[in-house]
Amino acid sequence: MIALIITCPIAILFFFWSLLYFKMYQLNGYKIMPFLNEVLLFNFALGDKNKIKWTKRMVRFSVVYFLISFALIFIILYFVHSVALIVLNIVVLFLLASILVSIVHYILLPFENLVKFCYIKRAKSKLNKKKIVKIGITGSYGKTSTKNILTAMLEKEYKVCVTPLNYNTEMGITKTILEKLDDHDIFVAEMGARHRQDIKKVASIVKPDIAIITTIGKAHLESFGSLTEIENTKFELVESLPASGQAIFNGDSAGSYRLYNRFKGKKFLTNREKSFAYAKNIECSESGSAFDLVVDGKVKKVKTRLLGRCNIDNIVTASACAYILNVSLCDIASAISLLVPSPHRLELMRSRPVVIDDSYNSNEVGFKEALEVLSKFEGKKIVVTPGIVELGKEQSMTNFKIGCQIADVADFIVIMNETNKNDIYSGAISHNFNKKNIFFANTRARQEEILKLIVNENSVVLFENDLPDNYK
Repeated sequence: MIALIITCPIAILFFFWSLLYFKMYQLNGYKIMPFLNEVLLFNFALGDKNKIKWTKRMVRFSVVYFLISFALIFIILYFVHSVALIVLNIVVLFLLASILVSIVHYILLPFENLVKFCYIKRAKSKLNKKKIVKIGITGSYGKTSTKNILTAMLEKEYKVCVTPLNYNTEMGITKTILEKLDDHDIFVAEMGARHRQDIKKVASIVKPDIAIITTIGKAHLESFGSLTEIENTKFELVESLPASGQAIFNGDSAGSYRLYNRFKGKKFLTNREKSFAYAKNIECSESGSAFDLVVDGKVKKVKTRLLGRCNIDNIVTASACAYILNVSLCDIASAISLLVPSPHRLELMRSRPVVIDDSYNSNEVGFKEALEVLSKFEGKKIVVTPGIVELGKEQSMTNFKIGCQIADVADFIVIMNETNKNDIYSGAISHNFNKKNIFFANTRARQEEILKLIVNENSVVLFENDLPDNYK
């Protein structure tokens, strides 16, 4: 009885200690090998940017974890009679919490796979019963923006169900189908990938009629290994199309253009002169863009509040899809005029001082585009960034180049985190950037302190990228 009473507070304390490991486990996508690698490197996610998301899976995991740890602590207290040995065993248990996380993961894995299989089967069955046009969107960059732009256009004519936020995995798409799909005419699904076969898996659920390939680049290069492997993975989407399927490719992207040439089915190319859809007479400013939209030889002058050339590419690609689904150019132009930025994607937050929020994620192409947008503004220009990650062997050189590019546009740089600090700093200095105007911050609190010192009403602050807590 005494052992049982003492077990309770120790088990509760152990559970709260283990929350640190739970967070790392979830940030690594419930994958054990990346999780253990982080533990071995002592790369603990100590920041406050990311909180544990108490999904059903995480709740199941926590309950089983608590029960097993409770049992282990009780056994130690009941069968070990030396106080010193009890303390030693408890300390060892605390130190080996990551091993217990791994054990619970593998205990629950068959059940989690069964749950996943049942959910996906239900989603497929529901989707197959509906007469609905299904659109899949993938690419390295621009997926979410293109999805949101296309949805705004299609809603002029149709009732559209769309995967929310960045729900672009098997379970994210499955959840959307089961919880949101009703009497809709069109289903638009964003499809993400970190490894080969990821797109094939989500495409097997959706079975798209139309595929859209946005910009392809070196996102997640660390896990893919090569640009060729990234392109092959994105090509899985068009390979999933039926014989009657149609594919749209952003021709401004060299990778997407290669896939266009590779695909033998019905296809449309965008963002190249004389292609099916493109923009001409482009005028960009700090308040947005105006251009002539050309689709299937027809021309319509349009205006948008969205910033940056990359968004023009996304608008044109989305326009091509909306047009082949019989949305008129007038309705497309109307939708373009009402577009607002996707959250944290070149989002203009306020006018004095100007804040450009491009913190959702970043890539080499997008970073360069964000700096081009920044250059359109008058005033003191400040860039806050941790640089770009997941680029493998190319990460150091890429961030050095980014430092060079920032130096050519900005007046001040606030470098966040340790990961790319030296490379960005070295790049900026190589372009004769004033060392006194480079600041370092490892926390948001420190970032805010720095910004209070350098920001005034005439400042323009670009927030480019934001790393999760498992990056130092």
